[in-house]
Amino acid sequence: MEQHVAIPKVQLIEITEENCDQRLDNFLISRLKGVPKSRIYRLVRKGEVRVNKGRADVKYRLIAGDIVRIPPLRLAERSENSFVAQGLKDAFQQDILYEDEAFLVLNKPAGFAVHGGSGINSGIIEGLRLARPDSRFLELVHRLDRDTSGCLLIAKKRSALRKLHELFRDDQINKTYLALLAGQWARKKQVVTAPLQKNVSKGGERMVVVSQAGKEAETVFRRLKLFREATLVEASPKTGRTHQIRVHAAILGHPIVGDERYGSAEVNRVFKSRGYKRLFLHAEKLKFQHPVTAELLTITAALPQPLEDLLRHEEQV
Repeated sequence: MEQHVAIPKVQLIEITEENCDQRLDNFLISRLKGVPKSRIYRLVRKGEVRVNKGRADVKYRLIAGDIVRIPPLRLAERSENSFVAQGLKDAFQQDILYEDEAFLVLNKPAGFAVHGGSGINSGIIEGLRLARPDSRFLELVHRLDRDTSGCLLIAKKRSALRKLHELFRDDQINKTYLALLAGQWARKKQVVTAPLQKNVSKGGERMVVVSQAGKEAETVFRRLKLFREATLVEASPKTGRTHQIRVHAAILGHPIVGDERYGSAEVNRVFKSRGYKRLFLHAEKLKFQHPVTAELLTITAALPQPLEDLLRHEEQV
């Protein structure tokens, strides 16, 4: 349930170093929890939200000392009955791979979106905020697909978020995934550099296609184990495009097992009958310098036990 509470007075908020360089829309979304994003954008567009007494664009990046005016509002306040799926509650308690004052790394379970969106009431970041009501700041550093499991970075400070974003932009975060490809992949290693472009299919489903007009993308695939009907690989994306590993695996002629968007329906049916119920893609490892101490960190998420069990039944060649 949601309770509605009125905020009858205008709020004047002075921006501190903690929110410096944050976009206005993101600042308002994190500040006005319970207010629909569409309403927040409308308030900015109409000039009801002001920065230093003037109108501002949603993309405006805040500076320390800015005064943000927020008009009187009715907010939807989450009650104690707000729903967080049990699988997420368990993950928040048991699957924190690393945590300090700057950030945490969650071993994300498959089947959960990282954030709420179209058709999704809430995601991992919303659930984590509900589970940790005393945390002042929790923001996603990057994203994983809904059906992908493994290492997910979440910043606990604005300064850490900025630094981690810089590391991602400068390719200073080494990401390694485990994927099970359909069929026997004959190569031991291959670098795929097909450029990728976001597209929308006729059914409204978001697709990513190979296109020379797209953005550069690079994935290194290394074979780990060859089975009679599948191949376990390590995939290291050097860029971070949407669905990159999934599309690049399909280009190899060996899509990821369980990939209903880029894979083969017939192959998926066969594997599903043998117990493969999800996309076999797991973000196994992150390697990067700590944004505060500069210590080199390697954080690993073990392959989920159900996937390990399935692999044991595969016939190795």
